[in-house]
Amino acid sequence: MDRVSPEPPAYDASELYGIIPRDPRVQFDMREIVARLVDGSRFHEYQSRYGESLVYGFARLYGYQIGVIANNGVLFSDSALKGAHFIQLCDKNRTPLLFLQNITGFMVGREYERRGITKDGAKLIMAVSGASVPKFTVVCNGSYGAGTFAMAGRAFDPRFMFTWPQSQISAMGAEQAAGVLTHVKARQLTREGGRLPEQELAAIREPILEEYRERSSAYYATSEIWDDGILDPVDTRNALAVVLSASLNTPIEAPHYGVFRM
Repeated sequence: MDRVSPEPPAYDASELYGIIPRDPRVQFDMREIVARLVDGSRFHEYQSRYGESLVYGFARLYGYQIGVIANNGVLFSDSALKGAHFIQLCDKNRTPLLFLQNITGFMVGREYERRGITKDGAKLIMAVSGASVPKFTVVCNGSYGAGTFAMAGRAFDPRFMFTWPQSQISAMGAEQAAGVLTHVKARQLTREGGRLPEQELAAIREPILEEYRERSSAYYATSEIWDDGILDPVDTRNALAVVLSASLNTPIEAPHYGVFRM
């Protein structure tokens, strides 16, 4: 395994507390997170002007070379395709992968289906599932929908998966879920010739919101053993160094992808 002398990040890890928003719906630049985790805050970004909603690149963590995959928004076709290429490149040169999740899912809609989001998303998921190098996942903020899986969620067997205390993980956000379920109920009553007043709609909506907020929290997820623990953001670099070193004690198998067209 390629390793050089480690060095601390150029930026203080305690600054992470000021970068992470209180509201998980607020976006932020994941490059700011990377700069406080990797050696010297140096990050060699891969195809930075293409598929900009996903950030990929090479860095070093305590001297070890790693490939970083971080979300800067929803997954589009170009982002997914770039990710599939990058993961295969890392797999070929035996570079471990670090996934930093802040993902709302894949972009949906007729226009994006026509552009091939299903096809390109499948390529990304196949690349993630077929990668033979160690994979590590940190849920930094939100982790929703199919994006959870595309970013090496628990179902795709990362060696270690950690969450940050304010993070959330679920099929969809609490407000979105409550809106969908309330809308379904209202449509059902409309077909039957009835209509719910706003007070009754709110009475249906609030319990759904409360349940989703509880069950999407990092504390609920870790109580169900969906991850390997909750990390204080400032301890993330050290924790990743330990698990990276431990994982590299096992030989990395040769890539074993199936046949799929890029």
